[in-house]
Amino acid sequence: MDQLYREVQPASARQSRGWLLLHRGLLIVLGLLGVGQAVLGGWLLALGGSPMHLVCGLLLLIAAWLGLRSTGRAEVLASGLAAAVALGWALTEIAGKGWMPSWIFDFAGRVALLLILLTAMLAVSVMARHRPGHWARRAVGGAMAACLLLVSGLVVLLWERPQGPAQIAAHSTLPSTANEVTNTAQNWSAYAGSNFGRHYSPAAQITPANVHGLQEVWRHRSGDTAPNERVFFSSQNTPLKVDDTLYLCSSSAQVFALDPATGEQRWHYDPATPARAMESLFSVACRAVGHHGVRGEAACSERIFTATADGRLIALDARRGQPCTNFGTAGTVDLTEGMGLRDPGFASNTSGPAVVGDFVIIGQQVSDNQRRDAPSGVVRAYDARSGALAWAWDAHRPDARAPLAAGEIYPRGTPNVWTVISADESLGLVFLGTGNSGADHWGGDRTEEEDRYTAAIVAVELETGATRWSFATVDHDLWDYDIGAQPTVLDIPIDGQVRRAVLLGTKTGSLFLFDAATGEALRPIERRPAPQGETLTGERLSPTQPQSTFYPNFAAHPGQDPERIDARHTFGISPLDAAWCRIQFHRMRYEGIYTPPVSTGNGMLLFPGTIGGLNWGGVGVDTGRLIAITNHSRLPNHVVMVPRAQVTDVAVGDGGARPDQVVAPQAGTPYGAIRPIWFSPLNMPCIAPPWGYLAATDLVSGDLLWSQPLGTAFDTGPLGLPLRLRIPVGTPNIGGPLVTGSGLTFIGAAQDNYLRAFQTETGRLLWSARLPAGGQASPMTYVHEGRQYVAMVATGHSRLETAPGDHLVVYALGGEGEVGARP
Repeated sequence: MDQLYREVQPASARQSRGWLLLHRGLLIVLGLLGVGQAVLGGWLLALGGSPMHLVCGLLLLIAAWLGLRSTGRAEVLASGLAAAVALGWALTEIAGKGWMPSWIFDFAGRVALLLILLTAMLAVSVMARHRPGHWARRAVGGAMAACLLLVSGLVVLLWERPQGPAQIAAHSTLPSTANEVTNTAQNWSAYAGSNFGRHYSPAAQITPANVHGLQEVWRHRSGDTAPNERVFFSSQNTPLKVDDTLYLCSSSAQVFALDPATGEQRWHYDPATPARAMESLFSVACRAVGHHGVRGEAACSERIFTATADGRLIALDARRGQPCTNFGTAGTVDLTEGMGLRDPGFASNTSGPAVVGDFVIIGQQVSDNQRRDAPSGVVRAYDARSGALAWAWDAHRPDARAPLAAGEIYPRGTPNVWTVISADESLGLVFLGTGNSGADHWGGDRTEEEDRYTAAIVAVELETGATRWSFATVDHDLWDYDIGAQPTVLDIPIDGQVRRAVLLGTKTGSLFLFDAATGEALRPIERRPAPQGETLTGERLSPTQPQSTFYPNFAAHPGQDPERIDARHTFGISPLDAAWCRIQFHRMRYEGIYTPPVSTGNGMLLFPGTIGGLNWGGVGVDTGRLIAITNHSRLPNHVVMVPRAQVTDVAVGDGGARPDQVVAPQAGTPYGAIRPIWFSPLNMPCIAPPWGYLAATDLVSGDLLWSQPLGTAFDTGPLGLPLRLRIPVGTPNIGGPLVTGSGLTFIGAAQDNYLRAFQTETGRLLWSARLPAGGQASPMTYVHEGRQYVAMVATGHSRLETAPGDHLVVYALGGEGEVGARP
C-alpha cells in the first residue's frame, strides 16, 4: 500500500497544481471583470445612474482578492454576496418594468456570465483543495450535472416548435359596400394581393387543421447577387400570380416568368441595371412588378411592368418577356426626365409600379439625408398602353396635369412616396404614403406644403392626380417617421353602418382609420403634448403630435400608448457592455417619442427607431374576421447631429457616394447626421428584448387579441455569431404577413431564416419551415389547378445582416412535385 501511495501521490500533486493554476487564472479574470465593472459603475453613478454596477464590481474585486490570498470561506462568502446582489438587482429591475416577453433573455444577459464565472471558480477551488474521490469533489460534480440538466430542460421547454393542428373557428364574411375587383383564390394580382393592400387571400385549402402537412414542392434561383460590396441587395419581392403564370423580380429588376406548379422558367428579362446606379440606394429592392391587360393573341395585350435603379420604367410582353415597343420609347419610359438628377440612382423606384385601371403609377425612393435640394418626390401616372405621362403629383405642384416647361424640372427636395401605392377604382382614388423632404432630421426651411404632405397619407384622384384629402401622421417630422406601410382599403362597420375605410400603420406605432372617400377620421385621434426645449439652430418644434387612441400602439411594446423606456431597459450579455449601454443612455437626450434631435452632448435616443414601429411590410387584414395582423420592430437609434463645419463627408451629387460616408451630409442644412442602431460594443442591441413582435387586433372593438415576440436567436448573436437557440426572443423584422380565409397567418420577416404559420385568431404557432436565406419579404398564396401554394422569396437583407440568397421557395400540402433548384 505504501508503494502504491508513493506511485499515485506525484500524479495527484500535479493535478492539484493544475487546478490551483486554473483557479488563480479564473480569479484574475474575475478581478479584471470587477475592475471594469467598478470603473464603468463609477462613471454611471457620476451621471446620476444606479450605483449597482459599482457595488457589484467592488464585490467581484473583493472576491478575487480574497481568493488570491487563499482565505477560503471569505472567498466563498464574497462570491456568494456578489451573486446574490446581481440576482436580486436583476429580478427587481425586470419586475419593475413589467416582466416583458422574453424576460428570461434579459435575466440571462444580466447574470449568466457572472454566475458561470463564479460557479467555475468555486468548483475549481474545491477540485484544487481536495483529493480525487473526496465527497466535496463528488458534490461539485453532482451540482454541475444538476445545473446542466436544469439549463437543458429550460432550453427544451422554451424551444420554439409548432403546437399541432388547430380547430377552424366559424366566422362570417362582411359584405362589401362597393363593387370590388380583388384577388381571387387563384390569383395574386398586385404586391399585397390587390391594390387594396390587404395581404389577404380567400384561399382556404390549407387550414389550421392541416397546415402541418405543408412541404416544399419546388424552388427557383434567380442567380442575381450583389455585384460588389458597395451595393446592398435585398429584393424584398412578393411575386404575382396571374392566370397560369407566376411573375417575380430580383434586386436588380430582372424579371422571371415561372410555371406556378413546377417552377419551370418560361422567360427571363435582364434590364442590365448598372452597379453604379445601385450604390446610392440604402437597400436595392424590387418589391413587386405590375400587371396590366388580359391574355390575347396580339403581342403585349398583357403586360408586366418593372422599374430599375437607373430610372427606367419598362413594359414587357407577359407571354414572351420582350419589351413592348409601343410603350414609351422601344418599351421604356425614362423616369429621369424632369428630375435633374445629379447622380445615377439618386432617385429610383424600389416598391414597384402600381397598375390601376389603365394607369401605371410610380413613386420613388430618394437617397436619404444627402442634400436638402434632393431630387423631387414626384409621383407620376403613365398610360399603361402608350407610356404617355397623364399626371405628376408633388407637394409643390398645385396642378398635377400641368406639363413641365422647356428646361423645367420637378420641385427639388419635396416629400417622396417610396412605399407601395394603394388604390380603390370604385372611388377613383389612389392612396399615397409619403416620406420626408430632402433632409430627415432638419426642417427649418420646409414650406407649409411640405409639412402638410410629410409622413402623410394623401388621397389623389386617379384620373387627374388632384389631391382629394390628406392627413399628416407626424407634424413637422424630424425623426424619419415616414410612411413605410402601404395603406389598406377595407370595409368595416362603424356605428352600425358599413364604411369604406383606409387603415394606415405608421412607424410611430399608430393604426389610423379614415373614411376612404373623405378622409374623415373613423376612430379617435388625439393631439398629445410633444417634448420641447432645446432644439437645433433655425429649427422649430410642433407642440403636439397626433396619436390614434382606439387601437393599440405598436411603436415598441404593444400597449395603449407608445412605450417609454428608462435605464432599466438597457441590456448587455456581460456586466461590461450592460454598463456601457446604461452609460450611453444617461448621456443621450431622451424624453420619450418625439424627443427633438440635438447637436450637444451625446445626441439623442430615437425610439421607435428609423425602421419603426410598423414598416413597409404593411398590415394584413382578415376581411371576414376583421382582424389586423401587424409585425413591428422595437429597436432604437442613436442620433447625433453634426454641425456643418465638422461635416467632411461629401454628398451624393457633389462627388460623394453613400457607401463611403460616416456622416450623412444633409448638404444645404446646418447639420449632418449620424444615426446608427443603438448597439453595444458586442454588436447587440442596447435595449433588452423583445426586439420584434407579431400581433393581432380586433378592428371592430379595438382590442389587442394577442401579441408575441417574432423571431429567435437561431441565426443571430453577439459579434454576429449565431447562437443556434430557437427560442423566441423577438428580432427586428422587415417584411409583411399573409392572411388567408381559413384563418392562417404566414410570415417570414424576422432575422432567423424561417417561414412560420400562425392561427390568426389565437397566435398559436402551427407550422414552420427553414428558409435557405433571410426571409425579408412578404409571402403570398395562390391556387393553381386545384392546389393551393404558398410562395416565399428568400434573398436576405444586407443591412439587416441576414443570410443572402436568390431563392423563391414554394410550399403545398402533400409531397407531390419536384423539390430542387431550377435555373
